Amino acid sequence: MTAMENLLSQSSIWLWALFVVFLRIGTAILVLPGVGERSIPVRIKLAISVALSLAVAPSIWPNLPEMKGGLAGFAPLAASESTNGLAIGLFLRLLILGLQIAGSIAAQSTSLSQIAGNTGAEPMPAIGNLLTVGGLALLFATGYQVKIVLFLTNSYLILPFGAFPDPSSLASLGIARTAKAFATAFTLAAPFIILSVLYNLTLGVINRAMPQLMVAFVGAPVITLGALAMMFVLAPTLLAVWVQGFDTFLSAPLAP
Repeated sequence: MTAMENLLSQSSIWLWALFVVFLRIGTAILVLPGVGERSIPVRIKLAISVALSLAVAPSIWPNLPEMKGGLAGFAPLAASESTNGLAIGLFLRLLILGLQIAGSIAAQSTSLSQIAGNTGAEPMPAIGNLLTVGGLALLFATGYQVKIVLFLTNSYLILPFGAFPDPSSLASLGIARTAKAFATAFTLAAPFIILSVLYNLTLGVINRAMPQLMVAFVGAPVITLGALAMMFVLAPTLLAVWVQGFDTFLSAPLAP
């Protein structure tokens, strides 16, 4: 074999490895937190997918499946890798949804659901938008781009090449992660819920003592100011707790 033939053979193997990795990572990028948002252009997502594929491909070289010609050999591999990538991305997306749900609960509890605006594709209360943007910024500030490369590389140990995930295990893990997302959301929003309960109890007592007083007009500025002050004080702690949970999932994605 000449040097040119050897180079062409190695190049074809590298391109095959890059393409197989791109099938999984490209699908995951569509829903990954931070890089999979609807506001990000498709070209940027494509560039990120190619960059991550270049970073992950060398580490999985020994486990690369053999090239199989024809649609019959390629179709199952493409379907399985796309399914695995989508499952990985959706599990990480649930963590962001937990943060958004926490913001929605806090906003509804403190009458802040209609102020300000949001930059997301879906309607979201102002507190939810602030928490989501702050959480994503904190993720990238703590090395999210490096962690996601390691997570995608380790995903091949959990979901091997060309193998569809077990439906029962995937369903059980999905239910567990969804329940965890709602539990995390309620935990993060707990201070605002407590503030809302105390506020409504206080208004009830005042209303019983002074029926002629329009307590709603008096209390609305109080609950608004109190919620904004609590948001200012507690947001760093809430986001730190959320990022810690995010890192825990990246290190043990199969844990309930």
